[in-house]
Amino acid sequence: MFVRTESFKEFLKFYPVVSILVGLHFFLWILIDVLQFGFAQDIERLGVGVNLFILQGEYWRLVTPIFLHAGFAHALFNSFSLVLFGPALEQMLGKVKFIIMYLFAGIIGNLGTFVVNPEAYYAHLGASGAIFGIFGVYVYMVLYRKHLIDQANSQIIMVIFILGLFMTFTRPNINVLGHLFGLIGGFAIAPAILKNARPFSIWQVRARRSVSSDEITFNPNRWNKRSVPWKKFAGYVIWAAIAILVIIAVVF
Repeated sequence: MFVRTESFKEFLKFYPVVSILVGLHFFLWILIDVLQFGFAQDIERLGVGVNLFILQGEYWRLVTPIFLHAGFAHALFNSFSLVLFGPALEQMLGKVKFIIMYLFAGIIGNLGTFVVNPEAYYAHLGASGAIFGIFGVYVYMVLYRKHLIDQANSQIIMVIFILGLFMTFTRPNINVLGHLFGLIGGFAIAPAILKNARPFSIWQVRARRSVSSDEITFNPNRWNKRSVPWKKFAGYVIWAAIAILVIIAVVF
C-alpha cells in the first residue's frame, strides 16, 4: 500500500492528482526561488498566508499557501510524504474525492491558523496541512473503517501519525495550528469521502489500464509467474522510509 513498485510512467498514469501536485510544488519552487522572475515573486508575495491580509478580505490566501514552499528542502519533504501516502488514497477515493479532501484539509489548516493565531503578521505556507489531512483520513480508517486497511498498514500509519505529531511540536518554524487543523479537517471529511470506498489494490489500477474495447487483456495470475523479491523486503523498505523522514526532519 505504501511501497511504490510502479515505474515512473505507471505512477503518472495511475496517480495523476498526486503527480500534478508534486510537479506543481517543484515548478513553483523553480519559478520563485531559482529563476526568481518578477511575476513569480509577486505570486509568492500574494500567495503567502498572512493573517492581517486575510482579515482585510484577501481570502484566496486560505488556499494559495497549500501550493507554495519555503525552499527546496520544504518542497522535497512535503512532496516525499505526498508520494509515499497519497497514491493509495487517490486510488481508494478517486480523483475528484481526493482533490476535495486535499483542498478541504489544507483550507481548514489555514483557516484554523487564521482564527486561532493572534499574530496579525504571522505568515505561513506549505502543503503540510493538506498532507496531515491525508493522515487524518487514514487514522479514521484505522479507527472506524478497519476493512479498508490491513493491520500491518494500520501500524505503519499510527507510527507515522505519532512521529508527525512529535516533529510538529519539536521542530522550529512549524505551523503547528496548520498541522493540527489539517489533521482535524481530514478526519472530519473522512466519513463522507470514504462512502463506497474500496481497499487499495494495485491489481485494480493495473486492470483499469489493461482493458481494451475488444477484450480484457489483464491476467491477475501473470505476476505469480515472476519472481518478486521486493515482497520479502517490503517491511524493511517501509521502515527505511520512516527513518529517512526522521533524518530529514532532524537535518532540516
